[in-house]
Parts: sequence; C-alpha cells; structure tokens
Amino acid sequence: MAVQIIKERNTGKINTVAIGATKEQGGTRTSIVTVGGDAALPFLHFEGEMPHKPVIAMEVQSRVPAQWNDVLKQPFADVLGDPAAWAKKCVDMYGAELIYLKLSGADPDLENQSPEECVSIVKNVLAAVGVPLIVVGCGNEDKDNVVLPAVAEAAAGENLLIGVAEQENYKSVVAAAMVHKHNVIALTPCDINICKQLNILITEMGLGLDRVVVDPGAGGLGYGIEYTYSILERGRLGALQGDKMLSTPVIATVGYEAWRAKEANAPASDFPAWGEQSERGVLWEAMTATALLQGGVHILVMRHPEAVSLVRKNIGALMVPQAV
Repeated sequence: MAVQIIKERNTGKINTVAIGATKEQGGTRTSIVTVGGDAALPFLHFEGEMPHKPVIAMEVQSRVPAQWNDVLKQPFADVLGDPAAWAKKCVDMYGAELIYLKLSGADPDLENQSPEECVSIVKNVLAAVGVPLIVVGCGNEDKDNVVLPAVAEAAAGENLLIGVAEQENYKSVVAAAMVHKHNVIALTPCDINICKQLNILITEMGLGLDRVVVDPGAGGLGYGIEYTYSILERGRLGALQGDKMLSTPVIATVGYEAWRAKEANAPASDFPAWGEQSERGVLWEAMTATALLQGGVHILVMRHPEAVSLVRKNIGALMVPQAV
C-alpha cells in the first residue's frame, strides 16, 4: 500500500538577499551570492522550494588574530599579516564563496586602526578577490559608528553586507547602508522578540527586509547550541506562517563560537584523552556548522579550511532532493 506523505502548507517564505555587484550592476565583483527564498523547513525539499543553497564565508581579520591557537593559524601562517593575501588564499586555495572581513584592528584597545586605514584594507581586499564581501566592525560601538559609514561610502556600488546593527546601536549602520546601497547584519542576543523588534526598527528607517540578514546569536557545539537551534526553528516557523519580520536569512559566526570552546581550543597536552587538537578542533567547528545548518542558517562564517571542506560536502548532499 502506498504511503501518503502529509505536507505542511506554508503561507510564507524567507526573503532572498543578494550580496555583491558585478560590473554591469555598478560593482567589481565577479560573482554574486544570493541566499534565502526557502519555503519549507531546512532541506525538506518535498514540502517547498529551497532555491539557494547555504553558503560558507571564510573569516579574515584586519590584524593578526593573537587569540587564535596554532592549529587555526597554521593554514594561514604565511598571510596572517596581510588581509588581502589572506582573503585571496581563502578564495583561490580553499574555495570561499564570500569573505567575512572583521575590522578587529580598529578596536581602540588593540591597534586602533583609523577609519582611513580600515577603508584602505577593505579596498585592498576588494581588489584581491572577486567574491562578495561581508564587512563587520571591531565591536566597539563608538569606533564602529565612525568606521562603518566610511567603509560603506568607500565601497559604494559593491553591495556589501555590513554590520553589525544592534537594538541600541543600529542607526548609523542602517543609514550608511541606505545611502550607499549595501545590506545590513542585524545582531540580536538569541531572543526572538528582540529579533523582530530590531527588524521593525530597521524597516521604519526605510531599509527593506530584502537587504537584511539576521545574526540571532549562536553557541558552539556543547555550549548552548540546543538553545540556538530552538531560536532558529522558532524564527523559521514564524516566517513560514507569514510573519514578515522573521522572514530574513540568517548568518552565524560558526568559527568564532566553535574555536573558543575548551574542547576545540585546549592543546592535547592538557587533555591527552581528548586526542589531537588538530583533528578535534576541526571536527568541533564542522559539527557546530552542520547543526546550525539544520536550524536554518544560510551563511556560515568559518575559519579552518578542513572544516570548510567537510561542511561543503554536507551541504552538497543535503541539497539533493530525496524521493519520498
């Protein structure tokens, strides 16, 4: 007897957001990345279309990341001091679909790079690679409010994804994105209500939801990932039920969350029973990413090339519809 699969009838879907602009569109990118468009829960192809696969952005920083351990630094040892060369290696050698450039060196407590220095770094990275660019600040609100508008102006026409916009500090980033035609990352602390409220505030300024990607906050494997998953699932279900303010694609800083976990960051000499850090850390990042994929993340920001390779294979397999 034939088994009938009961399908959900969804009334809503995730918006699509395009990142990057080619020469014909006023930019210099050789490719454009489009995310979103999902009309079903993640990878349930039989229930609704999933026109765009999740993508991986590899992280590059504007300073040598002293907090990264040796396992994480090793693949980039020859380029860590040069963000443009680092980005080029991510694209040419490791197949990055986007570059996530964190202007960490702008932090007043670190190198305190000026807005002009940050603009120069962004321009150098844009010249070095053809993939779309995600640019985020250092995390110091006062400094980011100066740096990000300068970057947005200097990269006008490139259709960047810039961030972050937070509930208490979103106006300068959103205004810069509106004037210079970029997309915005809306960052919220794992709270579905704040997520909706921030999207409302952003749209009230005049930026359309087709230019917003949400970072709902994430946890690494074993460090709150279950709660993260539940927030992602609630957001996706709300969007599918027609809630426009939850219909934005999602980005997650996988590498940051995974590699700060003790299980990934501790050397083998500290915990011999845990095995080699080079294998353990890579798998910790890859498993964090695959869990977040199942929650509905569209852009995974990752660090280690081996983890990237493993997750790329997983995405390829998940994007093949199965007979039901």
